[in-house]
Amino acid sequence: MSYQADDRRYERQPYNRSGRSGLRLPAVSLGLWHNFGDNRPVENSRAILRRAFDLGVTHFDLANNYGVPYGSAETNFGRIFREDFAKYRDELVISTKAGFDMWPGPYGEWGSRKYVLASLDQSLRRMGLEYVDIFYSHRPDPDTPLEETMGALDRAVRSGKALYAGISNYSAEQTTQAARIMRELGTPLLIHQPSYSMINRWIEDGLLDAVEEAGMGCIVYSPLAQGLLTDRYLDGVPADSRAATSRFLSADRIDRDLARDLNEIAAGRGQTLAQMALSWTLRDPRVTSVLIGASSVKQLEDNVACVDGPAFTEDELQAIDVITKPRAAGGR
Repeated sequence: MSYQADDRRYERQPYNRSGRSGLRLPAVSLGLWHNFGDNRPVENSRAILRRAFDLGVTHFDLANNYGVPYGSAETNFGRIFREDFAKYRDELVISTKAGFDMWPGPYGEWGSRKYVLASLDQSLRRMGLEYVDIFYSHRPDPDTPLEETMGALDRAVRSGKALYAGISNYSAEQTTQAARIMRELGTPLLIHQPSYSMINRWIEDGLLDAVEEAGMGCIVYSPLAQGLLTDRYLDGVPADSRAATSRFLSADRIDRDLARDLNEIAAGRGQTLAQMALSWTLRDPRVTSVLIGASSVKQLEDNVACVDGPAFTEDELQAIDVITKPRAAGGR
C-alpha cells in the first residue's frame, strides 16, 4: 500500500534550532545503525521509518559503514526512500558520515580529502540522493591536518552535495579549532554529534561550552548506553538482548542496582527508565536533539514519548546525580 504521511505529524514533538543556524531539528531523531542492515527484515525497517515520520521525526541519521554489511543501511534506506519518502524529500533532514573504516587500503578511512569526498559520493549513490542535508567528519584523524579534513567538508557543501557540515566525536579543543577553520572558509559548522548519557558525561567537561561558543548545535547518540539505561536488564540478561549477542555491549557492564534505582525515579515521574534517560539528555538547552535507535515500532513509540514527560525537579536531578555520577566519572 502506498504510504501517506500522517497529517498531524508536526504536532507530536518540539523542533529545536541547531545552534545559531536557521535549521530546526526534532527533539528526537532516528539513527539507522544496528537495525537497518541486510541482517534485518527490510519491511521492519520500513515500518519503523514510516511510524517515525508520522510521529514528527524528520531527521534520519546514517553513516557510510552502518549496517551489516557496511553500507547496507544506506542502501536499504535508499530503497525505502524511493518507494515511500521521495515526495517528502524537502521535509526530511538526512545525514551521513565518513571517518571510520569503510573499504580496504590506505584511502578507506580517517580524514583525508580523498577518502572523505569519495565516501560522500558513494553514500549518495547508495541512497539514490542528489545531496544530504548534513555531512559529518565521523572522527578526528590524528595524522591528517585538520585544515584538510575541514576543507573537504567545505568542498562537500560548496559542491551542493551537502547543505550543512558537522563533526562527530571531536574533543572540545578540536571542536574549537575545527569551528575556527570552517568559519574562515565561509562554511560554519552546523552541529556536533557526541556520545552522551547519564553514565557517560564527558561532553559536560568543556565540549558543550565549546559548541555553544561556536554557535553549533549538539545531537547526542547512545543516550541509553546501549540499553543499560532501560528496563531490559532489571532482572538479568535476556538471551536475545544486545548484551548477550552484540560485540558492542558485554554482560559484565550491566549494573542492575543502578538501573533499578533510576527506574524508581522514572516510575515516580510516570515514565519508563528509557524515557527518563532520553528526557534527561534533552534537559540542557544546548542539546538540540537526541538520537535513538529502534528495533521495532513499539520501541520507537515508547522512546519518542519521552517528549511528553514532565520537567525535572531539582530533587530529581540531584537524586539522579547521586546514582549516576560515580559510574559516569571519566567515561567517554
